[in-house]
Amino acid sequence: MASVRVLACVLLASGAAASFSQQEAAVQANPIRKVVGMLQAMQKKISAEGDKEQELFDKFNCYCQTGGTTLGASISAAEAKAPQVSSDIAEAEAAVVQLKADLKSHQTDRAAAKAAMAEATAIRAKEAGEFAALKSELDANLASLAKATAAIEKGMSGSFLQTQDAAVLKSLVLAESSMAEYDREELTAFLSGSSTYAPASGQITGILKEMSDTMNKNLADATSAENTAISSYDGLMAAKTKEVDALTKSIEEKSVRLGETQVNIVEMKEDLDDTQKALLEDQKFLADLGKNCATKAKEHDANMKMRSQELLALADTIKILNDDDALELFKKALPGASSFVQMTSGAKDTRQQALAIIRAAKTHGRPELNFLAMALQGKKVNFGKVVKMIDNMVATLKEEQLNDDSKKEYCELQFDAADDKKKGLERGVSNLEKAIEKEKEAVATLADEIKALEDGIVALDKSVAEATEQRKEENSDYSELMASDSAAKELLGFAKNRLNKFYNPKLYKAPQAATVLADVSAHVAPPPPPATAAAFSKKSEESNGVIGMLDTLIGDLTKEMTEAETTEKDAQGDYEQTMTDSADKRANDSKTLADKQKAKADTNADMEAHTEEKTATTKTLMATHEYIASLHAECDWLLQYFEVRKEARTGEIDSLTNAKSVLSGADFSLVQTRRSLRGQ
Repeated sequence: MASVRVLACVLLASGAAASFSQQEAAVQANPIRKVVGMLQAMQKKISAEGDKEQELFDKFNCYCQTGGTTLGASISAAEAKAPQVSSDIAEAEAAVVQLKADLKSHQTDRAAAKAAMAEATAIRAKEAGEFAALKSELDANLASLAKATAAIEKGMSGSFLQTQDAAVLKSLVLAESSMAEYDREELTAFLSGSSTYAPASGQITGILKEMSDTMNKNLADATSAENTAISSYDGLMAAKTKEVDALTKSIEEKSVRLGETQVNIVEMKEDLDDTQKALLEDQKFLADLGKNCATKAKEHDANMKMRSQELLALADTIKILNDDDALELFKKALPGASSFVQMTSGAKDTRQQALAIIRAAKTHGRPELNFLAMALQGKKVNFGKVVKMIDNMVATLKEEQLNDDSKKEYCELQFDAADDKKKGLERGVSNLEKAIEKEKEAVATLADEIKALEDGIVALDKSVAEATEQRKEENSDYSELMASDSAAKELLGFAKNRLNKFYNPKLYKAPQAATVLADVSAHVAPPPPPATAAAFSKKSEESNGVIGMLDTLIGDLTKEMTEAETTEKDAQGDYEQTMTDSADKRANDSKTLADKQKAKADTNADMEAHTEEKTATTKTLMATHEYIASLHAECDWLLQYFEVRKEARTGEIDSLTNAKSVLSGADFSLVQTRRSLRGQ
């Protein structure tokens, strides 16, 4: 009985190694032979497991012997790589600083070049306006001179003096500062005369032609200067345009390099962080390598010792059962196979046990288990096919779990990345909104300042025009005063000289040549004295009083002319100073206006760029929100029920494994057999 108990324990410990189809085929054979066969199969299995374990241990031992060298090389490489990467990062960061400085310098230079172009354009426009005004004035004056010359040469000076061109020519003569005073007086007298006045046409024509030549020369000089200014302006604009294009190209290239360098810095920092982490892990693993290898060696020795003891027990048991005396005893104690059939389960019991396990697992609601249950419920059951179905289901469940694991990792990574991206985009939108608001305020401020400058320039131009008109009127009044006073003085002098000729012959001055005043006196010659019978006597005393009055009048005219000259000189000086100050102020205001207009244009451009960037960023943010929403729709259910699904799937795999074990012969009815044997 003791040997029978030992046999039952051995059978229980070894498990079911043969299928029920094999059991049913061998049930009619000698049960001891069957037990010996099972024990021999166990020997083969244990030996094979030992060989497999020895092969794995040999590989692990090889790893222990070579792993230190490999890890050492990896650690050395990481230790050498980390300083190099740090140096590369520092070099790249220095390059970023230099690129930013270069970009700032290029942008400043480009802005200065554009400002110079704007300033040159404003100056060119002003010069072109001044030239156009000068040319228009000179053309009008030359036309008047040509008409005057033609009229004189044709003997039509009287009709010419009644035209508007004569008035224009008179104003020109009075305003011409470079003209000789004598020529001015001649032309003034000619232009002031009546239609019956017949001047020395040759002399007047010569003066007019001389004035025409001077004006033509002035016009030619002004045209040459204008052409030179245009050429200089075109050259400057071409050079500045080339400079701006070169700076723009450099800015674009360095902006791209700056972006690439910053991305490289991020990548190098990540690489450095990965290298440092790997270095720490390798160093830690190398420190634990010896300890782990020693532990595995001890475990292997213990396993080999235990396996040897197990094989020895099996060999002894086989030897005992194959002994001739034992065989004779078993023949008497076990006359047939019927007494051993109770130790095994029939195919029906096996099917029912496996079916119960499958039905218990069906509570998880997997349809495939229904097919297994239906297969086990059939009258003709092929356990091989059922086992294959179980293997396929287990593989499917493991694949599903692997997919869930991958999906869970993917969802978590995507949620983290999307959340980081969303926060970055939200910060970007907020910063862009602030920048746009500031730029709107700056544009409004610049618009107010530009309007104020434009209004100021308009007011200044109006004041300059009014001052110029006033100066012209004052100068015209002065010219007329000087002309009339000069004529009056000469006329008074002529009258005084005529009196002296009669009353004071010694003071009389004979005229050297015909003068305008002589001609004038011919027009205003006094009438002949009335006839008288008495002898004529000189009124010397009375004439002295008249001559004194003439001297007084001449003195008054001289004083008035002197005061008028002083007043005119002061007024002209004040006017020129006002024009200079006004020109300086207008130039400064125009430059400031151009600068502010440029600043406004640049600010508007920046605002438009930021608005476009904000729109694009907002769209990206909305797309990110939609992506996060899609992630929630895709992942929330999985993340919420991941552990439940994993636990359920693990339970299903365990149930299927137990069912397979039952179908493969691992029937727990052996426990009942052992109990019944113990009872005997």
